[in-house]
Amino acid sequence: MFYSRKDGIFFINVRVTTKASKNYIRGVKNDELLVSVTAVPENNKANNAVIDLISKKIGVPKSKIQIISGEKNRNKKISIDSDNIEEILSSLSILKS
Repeated sequence: MFYSRKDGIFFINVRVTTKASKNYIRGVKNDELLVSVTAVPENNKANNAVIDLISKKIGVPKSKIQIISGEKNRNKKISIDSDNIEEILSSLSILKS
């Protein structure tokens, strides 16, 4: 499972590819959400692009999403703090397919 939930906070394991041709979610592999972003891995540009993309896909404000580990690595753990558990679960299962 590429995500888990604890005390109302979701955690997502993400593997990021930078300098891609477009921003998109490629799918799930080895319990990681595969994300491609056009941004370069400099000055947090790629991290911000990942947060922006996930925010749009699951409908949660960017302010509720944080990278909690892997800021300077392509493997990241992201937390999502939201009250709308059903909507996030629905969005995450769509991302999985």
